[in-house]
Amino acid sequence: MQFSKRTNLIAFVALGIALAVIPNFLTNNYQISIMILIALYTILTVGLSLLMGYAGQISLGQAVFYGMGGYITAWITVKMGLPPLVGMLVAAIITGAFAYVVGIPMLRLRGNYLAMATLGLNVIFELVVLQETAWTGGPDGFQGIPKFSLGDLVFKTDREVYVLVWIIALIVIVLSLNIVNSRVGRALRAVHASEIAAEMNGVDTAHYKVAVLVLSAVYASIAGSLYAFWNGIISPSVYHLTFSIELVVMVAIGGLASVWGAIFGAAGVTLLAEFLRNVLPQLLRGASGEQEIIAFGVILILVMIFLPEGLTTGSLIRIRKWRADRASAK
Repeated sequence: MQFSKRTNLIAFVALGIALAVIPNFLTNNYQISIMILIALYTILTVGLSLLMGYAGQISLGQAVFYGMGGYITAWITVKMGLPPLVGMLVAAIITGAFAYVVGIPMLRLRGNYLAMATLGLNVIFELVVLQETAWTGGPDGFQGIPKFSLGDLVFKTDREVYVLVWIIALIVIVLSLNIVNSRVGRALRAVHASEIAAEMNGVDTAHYKVAVLVLSAVYASIAGSLYAFWNGIISPSVYHLTFSIELVVMVAIGGLASVWGAIFGAAGVTLLAEFLRNVLPQLLRGASGEQEIIAFGVILILVMIFLPEGLTTGSLIRIRKWRADRASAK
């Protein structure tokens, strides 16, 4: 769903004010950590929204780029001793280059075949991370990652990290809004609608598909780097296939083609995941631990059936339709 520049500006200012006020109501580090995760997942979900919602390219492997950002950053800062900012930038460049190389052959596939290819990429990444212990630390993870810093400014506390990640998330949102409202955004929507029709109108579909994959990979890499700096340790359990599915659910709930919806999708799924992992097992002592993936699967099915535009976007569309019908009836 497209909004006017004025509406986007109002929404952006409102979000900025809300993010500035929210920390005053957070009473402990756990609550702040949830907000940090929502910011990281917003960055990821915005990138996936551009790839899936605007360009129409299915991906079940976004956790790969998220993991690459974290591991490459960890290696550069810990093993090579380079500054965190350098590590994050180099990781983004390498991850983007990797996405470009794998994207050229992979994006020739369509539909379920593309989904299976990205799923396979996720499985391969998990195996590499687990087995290449000299590079990744294996199942024990990569430890000793320093805090993010800019010169003498070190982001040590969770509240300081909160400010950092949300500033970057806001930058990603602004950049993405400019993209979708530009000539590039129109080209992506044309690719989604019909690649054949887009090519007949002079759109280089292969170029735009690879470009949006690279952009989403860079977003994911940045989020992965920020997570590594914040947590101080990364492990394979963070980058499993279930996480890629969670990201798809976030996009589906927020609205496949909605940058603003990505925030609501990220927040909703993050809060639901925390409930399923920490609260529900205490309420249901007989819970098997499979409740999370089951819940996400059911939500994804229901959203795709009843609100294919996404929960937030679909609700807005139905509200507008209701208002139009009501106005015409008068």
